[in-house]
Amino acid sequence: MNTTIVAVVSAHDPGRALPLQGVRAANVRVVRPPDDDGVLDRAREAWAQAQRTAVTYLLHDADPLAEVAAQWVARFDGRGVVGDLEIAVADVVARWRAGSIELPDYYLVVDAEALAPTARHWFFGVLAHHVPARVVATRPGTDIVDHLPDLHHGPWWPALDRLLAGIEDVVPDQAGRLTGPVAGELRPRAS
Repeated sequence: MNTTIVAVVSAHDPGRALPLQGVRAANVRVVRPPDDDGVLDRAREAWAQAQRTAVTYLLHDADPLAEVAAQWVARFDGRGVVGDLEIAVADVVARWRAGSIELPDYYLVVDAEALAPTARHWFFGVLAHHVPARVVATRPGTDIVDHLPDLHHGPWWPALDRLLAGIEDVVPDQAGRLTGPVAGELRPRAS
């Protein structure tokens, strides 16, 4: 597949992060799976549509790791329920192994500065630690399509089961090397 898949995530409503009136670029397609579907069902639908498309870029707001991220953030913000993170990981890994979902090529994070600190650690610590070039923060006041040239090639994600192995023990302030425009604010303190 030659389509570059970009998951657009936002501190606010992810649906608002995607262009509302359609994209004016012939090489970009926006996919919005139904909001009433579950997180993994939305990710499955976005992946299925990506496999059937032939455009250069496919943008969607159906992050396959959304529930894992939410549970990881809740755990370290003191709101998590014991076992919920492990269940979210097991669910996403099972779907990944079955081939019904896949990680996007890139995460484009809109309003990264507005993300809660622990959520910023998820994207710019946990995920960016594995492949920094695949997590990109947008510049304020710019259209999402304007950021597509900022997506640089780099290593692919590790296998999802490896990426999430031991995630329950990854502490936000120690979550990999923090990169990107928000890194200065997020850099772990020296002990």
